[in-house]
Amino acid sequence: MSFRAEYLRQLPLLTDTTAPAAALELFRYQAQHCAPYAAYLAALGYQPARVQRLESIPFLPIEFFKTQDVRTDAVDWQPEETFLSSGTTRQSRSQHFVREPLLYRQHAARIFEQFYGPLTGWTFLALLPSYLEQGNSSLVAMVEYFGQQSGQLQPAFFLHDHEALLTALAQAKQQPSRKVLLLGVSYALLDFAATYAGRPELHGVTVLETGGMKGRRREMIREELHAELQQAFGPAGIHSEYGMTELLGQAYSFGDGRFHAPPQLRVLLRDPSDPFSVSATRAAGAINVIDLANVDSCAFIETKDLARLHPDGSFEVLGRLDNSDVRGCNQMV
Repeated sequence: MSFRAEYLRQLPLLTDTTAPAAALELFRYQAQHCAPYAAYLAALGYQPARVQRLESIPFLPIEFFKTQDVRTDAVDWQPEETFLSSGTTRQSRSQHFVREPLLYRQHAARIFEQFYGPLTGWTFLALLPSYLEQGNSSLVAMVEYFGQQSGQLQPAFFLHDHEALLTALAQAKQQPSRKVLLLGVSYALLDFAATYAGRPELHGVTVLETGGMKGRRREMIREELHAELQQAFGPAGIHSEYGMTELLGQAYSFGDGRFHAPPQLRVLLRDPSDPFSVSATRAAGAINVIDLANVDSCAFIETKDLARLHPDGSFEVLGRLDNSDVRGCNQMV
């Protein structure tokens, strides 16, 4: 059995205890077989065999996904799908080349079900106009798959038709065996809430915001955004997702701004002024993320997000480093 086949067999079974060893194993493999990552490590003078701790791993700057073909074992496969990051016309977009599209969708579904229960217990409705218009969105692909697997009757996506979404919410709430999840980019949820605040169709819906004003509204901190949305949707906490094009995994917040990740996704913090100063005990800093589902890409990514890490492993996203792109899911100022 190949390294990839055995690794993917073990991936869904990882726990918080076993994931670090799997991460070190994947690091040593990708240090040899992911050409851009191998070149980066060589330029730094790192010898992968000597790395024994997650904190000692050099993380690949996320900008490489804009300029390099970040693939592991690239000679063995061609992408079946390419995800592109969201962004303005003035920004180049990151590319995530996907070897096996179903791997991403099934992995995302397992994470969702770990935190929220079976997909069949939900109806998924989405306001993601900018993602739909730009195309090649991993977030859209995920929601589309969730809707298909849930067996729901309502369509999942509503581009700009808020009346149709209001009707779909009312219909979905009439199914007692299902809960309703309205997932949306922040500015679209605010636009919808401003028009229909207080309508009974909005009450009792679980709202999951993915961040992002995309230049459509002024940026605001999460507490302000959630308070405004709660005026329309009721007092229940507003949920959030943390993810990005370069990842195949997600973390979720259930209303308190603290994100919880599965064993396959781990956040470490570095000194914002020193990319190689990584600590498992650092309370605040810039995010380095390990995404163990990224077996075909690079699992070790240095992001431009700032965070606070809590003792239980949950984290809060505090904003972006200066002069970095405003983009992705829940990378808010």
